[in-house]
Amino acid sequence: MRYAIVTETYPPEVNGVALTVHGLELGLRQAGHEVDLIRPRQPAEPAALDGSLRTTGAALPRYPGLRFGLPSPFRLARRWHQQRPDAVYIATEGPLGWSALRCARRLGIPVATGFHTRFDAYLPDYGAAWLQDTALRWMRRFHNQADATLVPTRELQATLTDKGFERVRLLARAVDSQQFDPGRRDSGLRAAWGVAPGGLAVIHVGRIAAEKNLGLAVRAFRALQQHHPGARFVLVGDGPAREKLAAEHPDFVFCGVHRGDALARHFASGDLFLFPSLSETFGNVTLEAMASGVATVAFDYGAAREYLRTEENGIAVNDDDLFVAAARRLADDAALRRRLGGQAARDMKRLHPQQVVAEFDALLEELAMARRPHAQHAA
Repeated sequence: MRYAIVTETYPPEVNGVALTVHGLELGLRQAGHEVDLIRPRQPAEPAALDGSLRTTGAALPRYPGLRFGLPSPFRLARRWHQQRPDAVYIATEGPLGWSALRCARRLGIPVATGFHTRFDAYLPDYGAAWLQDTALRWMRRFHNQADATLVPTRELQATLTDKGFERVRLLARAVDSQQFDPGRRDSGLRAAWGVAPGGLAVIHVGRIAAEKNLGLAVRAFRALQQHHPGARFVLVGDGPAREKLAAEHPDFVFCGVHRGDALARHFASGDLFLFPSLSETFGNVTLEAMASGVATVAFDYGAAREYLRTEENGIAVNDDDLFVAAARRLADDAALRRRLGGQAARDMKRLHPQQVVAEFDALLEELAMARRPHAQHAA
């Protein structure tokens, strides 16, 4: 089969969408399919050598490390006339994604879209809560033009269906438990953070931005620090709120962006993972922390709703005070942290990224087979 993947974010950009799309792309290629990758050209990037299409892009406002693609209707139409894909997967709802959706519909090519980001949920954090309903309508209009909209959790599937989204399909996520593993723990890295032997490293991994609700993580850390004055709060990632947060909390450790094995070492070298975000569609970092054997506190939705079982492999909560209390409790009880983290790592071994790719492949093939009789009849 020949598939096209359209995305406005892609490695080396570090975010859940980029990494998820990259994993799906590689999986399809390993399964023997041709994959036409269409994405914005990144700064100073040479021309593609693999035949993939690089479009014009621009920096995302307030996120200079991320880009969006400009509409490319004519280039897409010419390309897909010459090399027609059996199905198209559009991972992002930006200008490039919209132009790809319109082009595929005009050509009668089946389309699946990915619902990766709750843009409507971000708006209150940027002083634009009044735009939430408009943003939701905009996303619904986009996704309802597709043959299927893929979501990572049953919870999100039900939520979107209730909000008028059509043909919402579940595509689960998994984690590479060979990469994210407790064995990656690095005593030298912990020492570089200023963590004494036997000390406590509290870690957060993700964008440092308003929508991540980091104020609650700070509150939880300061509360547990009263009983553990030598504890260190380690933030892995970058974002528009980093400078302000660093100025307000000079004792925090800011590690910047890490990928691959370096990221795995940072995860496994923590003792307690705090994930206070309420705006994720999933939260890949939750699975990565669990696979790394790190006791995790998160809100009971997204990845935590699917995989985190309170008192068994982590703690999921439903309000801010419980989040702080859970962080303090785990800080005080090293044996409990080890028990929850160990069970989490064992649970994540049961998830297989290859199975996710196989289900993605089967869904795209299903869409392609359903559309073929119509295309042949039209011809």
